[in-house]
Amino acid sequence: KFAVSRRYVLCEVVSEDPRCRQCIEDRAVGLAVRDAIGRVHGDYGLACCSISFTVKYLNAYTGTVLLRCRKDFYRLLCSALPFVRQLESRNQRYPCALRTLHVGGTIRTCQKFLIQYNRRQLLMLLQNCTNEEERRCIQKSLLSCSLTEEQPQSGDEEDDDGIE
Repeated sequence: KFAVSRRYVLCEVVSEDPRCRQCIEDRAVGLAVRDAIGRVHGDYGLACCSISFTVKYLNAYTGTVLLRCRKDFYRLLCSALPFVRQLESRNQRYPCALRTLHVGGTIRTCQKFLIQYNRRQLLMLLQNCTNEEERRCIQKSLLSCSLTEEQPQSGDEEDDDGIE
């Protein structure tokens, strides 16, 4: 056994179809990304990226996706993400795109980035408020943005150099 360095790619699913986010599943995202890698980089790129590739986290409500791959091949993965054009779920196809937000060495660095990103998004919403009630709700959301300590659920949760 040997130490394997990984990279975590934080993405956002962008779609004009509101049904798209309701139907996002780990499997659908994984298949769409693998398909894009195969189209862009061929069998070699697909084989390289598939070694440690997985969808580590998916929040269908916010459209946030966290992908994991080997450090050596994260550039292949990132370069294929713009070619994801649709997600297929339950025999329905939903046009969408994956926007890369951050690439990190641990899940925790991606979490920290996501909190700051969400704060910035909420601040932009706060500037566009039309009434006091909206303003209070957004301010409450801003104040609740924090990272709480939780016990890792699996051994590879935090490590950049885990054993595989």
